[in-house]
Amino acid sequence: MFENLSERLERSFKILKGQGQITEINVAESLKDVRRALLDADVNYKVAKTFTEEVKEKALGQNVLNAVSPGQLMVKITQEALAELMGSEEVELNLSNAFTVILMAGLQGSGKTTHTGKLAHYLKTKKSKKPLLVACDVYRPAAVDQLHVVGEQVGVDVFSDKENKSPVDLAQKGIAHAKANGNNVVIIDTAGRLAVDEEMMREIEEIKRAINTVETLFVVDAMTGQDAVNTAKEFDERLNFDGVILTKLDGDTRGGAALSIRRVVDKPIKFVGTGEKMDALDIFYPKRMADRILGMGDIVSLVEKAQENFDEEEARKKHKKIAKDQFNFNDFLKQIQQVKKMGNLKDLAGMIPGMGKALKGVDIDDNAFTPIEAMIYSMTDQERENPTIINGSRRKRIAKGSGVEVQEVNKLIKQFSETRKVMKMMGNKNNMSKMMAGLKGGMPGKGM
Repeated sequence: MFENLSERLERSFKILKGQGQITEINVAESLKDVRRALLDADVNYKVAKTFTEEVKEKALGQNVLNAVSPGQLMVKITQEALAELMGSEEVELNLSNAFTVILMAGLQGSGKTTHTGKLAHYLKTKKSKKPLLVACDVYRPAAVDQLHVVGEQVGVDVFSDKENKSPVDLAQKGIAHAKANGNNVVIIDTAGRLAVDEEMMREIEEIKRAINTVETLFVVDAMTGQDAVNTAKEFDERLNFDGVILTKLDGDTRGGAALSIRRVVDKPIKFVGTGEKMDALDIFYPKRMADRILGMGDIVSLVEKAQENFDEEEARKKHKKIAKDQFNFNDFLKQIQQVKKMGNLKDLAGMIPGMGKALKGVDIDDNAFTPIEAMIYSMTDQERENPTIINGSRRKRIAKGSGVEVQEVNKLIKQFSETRKVMKMMGNKNNMSKMMAGLKGGMPGKGM
């Protein structure tokens, strides 16, 4: 996401490269390119125009320090302005009430039902809540069945009644069912339409009036660009919703909706959908997103994702095995599975500063680990526990069992052996001390 915008913005700032000061002329030239880049990213025209005017106002008159170039200062000003444009600070769900009702609204095809399930998973796993999903889409064929499938995937109960054709009555009965069964969050999945129409709007208004909602969330597909912002505006005029869930932000989207929606509708983006898995729902952090747009990465989010999938007890066991040179293919397989749980590989790599640009045009397949896993699964228990016994004939059998060439097995075993040596060295405190001393000795002194 945002790859083209990031590249265009970088080119815009190069106009100031090597210049000694920020002037009205060079800022105007640079920001003309910035405005074009924003418009190409499908950012609302008025938003792009206002944004560049604000950046220009902040930039002019800034003193350029000796240690900071005009280009670097411009990047900093733009980063702060982008974060402010998207809301500055993250806005989480209002879960202060003992019993919370959340109403989901959006157009058909925006991913509303799927993200209803994702939100339930988030509340269950991250907030220790006991949610109930309520099926109030009485029009779309198989909508109720889809919600039941989603609920089963995330381990959350679903209230439905296919004979009842009144969405208002269904919502009220769903809430009563939740209270009677110990649920403390109710998420109501409503009907979507292919376009905004009066009937749909009137119906969802009636549902909202009939129940005491704490949060009304508008689910919108980021790939619809500027149309997403226009639709959000129409929904907000009728529903006065509390926040936005922006879906498919991991896809081939230009990012205009993410950059425009807060300024146009004056409602925060609370969550973003970043993949197909049910745990692929992230809190929207404007500052972190601004960093990523400008190619600065997002190390904080990367660390948080790693921590979510980090098993401290398992790590202690691995450390002991590494120290004794007992790290094996079973341990390696567990590490691969932990990395896969963290999410889309290209998205993860993009969180590392500089990697987004380096990986532009490179297709990182989420199935990249599959051949490695297949080779490990083709090994016997004894081979996984003791990789040193894997001789030529065993390698041929592993290759045949996993559908790869013998060279691929040889490559895996060689890389694993080298990794194990490095891990053992890193795990040995004496070796680490020697390595650090060597690094320190090789560094230039203060007087150099």
